[in-house]
Amino acid sequence: MITKPAIGTVVRGWERTPEVIRGLAEHGFECWQPAFPLKHGPMPPLLPMAGEIREICEETGTFVSALGVYGNPLDGGERGEESRRCLREAMDAAEEIGTGVIGCFAGRVPWASIPESVERFREVWTPLAEEAAERGLAFAFENCQQGGTWERGDWNMAHQPDAWRLMFEAVPLTSLGLEWEPAHQMCLLIDPVRQLEEWAPRVLHVHGKDANVRRDVLAVHGVSSPERYAWHRTPGFGDSDWTEIMEFLVRGGSKAAIAIEGFHDPVYRGERELEGQLAALSYLKACRQRMSMQSP
Repeated sequence: MITKPAIGTVVRGWERTPEVIRGLAEHGFECWQPAFPLKHGPMPPLLPMAGEIREICEETGTFVSALGVYGNPLDGGERGEESRRCLREAMDAAEEIGTGVIGCFAGRVPWASIPESVERFREVWTPLAEEAAERGLAFAFENCQQGGTWERGDWNMAHQPDAWRLMFEAVPLTSLGLEWEPAHQMCLLIDPVRQLEEWAPRVLHVHGKDANVRRDVLAVHGVSSPERYAWHRTPGFGDSDWTEIMEFLVRGGSKAAIAIEGFHDPVYRGERELEGQLAALSYLKACRQRMSMQSP
């Protein structure tokens, strides 16, 4: 039996995803998130892939913690239509693959403010959330800025807690939640652990990605200078204590698995990608062990 929270990895979604999962299974990952960023290309047919992935999971004693489909369903054009179609297809694939969570972007009305996007959010997400609830599924919004701010953006409005409040008030269904990670919040200078004191119950899936924030750079240059003050890091190399993060998630009632999100670390990338992910896997399992020893 896998100890909770389960720890796995995000697998870039494409036609060879089942083959990649089979190759990674020997390294001790416990779960997978096949993820399809629509910004970078079309999503391949999911249902044929879902059956193959389910078989591999059964063979290896692993499971799919979530699917990931990252488009902009609030867009009024073809991009939005395709994003909504992919989300509906993901619900079918989730049932086939045996997962209850679909990670995604909430979307955003292009170049509108977050408050100006709320009505469109209500219009698009009410029927999707209702269908998900009927099918025993849930959508989890990733907290990534995608370059946006409160005032303007073109891809994802769900990147900070003031937006989450507006969204969950607009569509008050528990089939909508968060795909949370500390890195995005740290880059906004938000304390991720303090945030979990309030938001852990809405966390349905966790991306294992951390950050280094250079407070010395901020003290001199602030946040709007060309001087970079933050880097996304693989867990174990960032500023966060993941034992504490796990404690707050579990204490808050979250049952979310953690999927390491690679391909961002400035050191462990390219030929060193797997090295970094395996270091993160070992670190997170050690954090989980410490958490279980500290629990009353």
